[in-house]
Amino acid sequence: MKSEEVRALSVEDLNKKELELRNELVALRLKKQVGQVEKTHRFSEIKRDIARIETVKSERAKQILA
Repeated sequence: MKSEEVRALSVEDLNKKELELRNELVALRLKKQVGQVEKTHRFSEIKRDIARIETVKSERAKQILA
């Protein structure tokens, strides 16, 4: 997910997407424990996407306060 795509989402959509990504990360961690993870690169992709979403949310919060 690119930053332009994240910035185009509403606050509700950002929250939903963040929750989905966090759930996917938990599922991947469980699969890792069992040894069934095939796409290990997804860990870093998901973490980056979560960070992008949190960054956009904090930027919007700062704009509201300013």
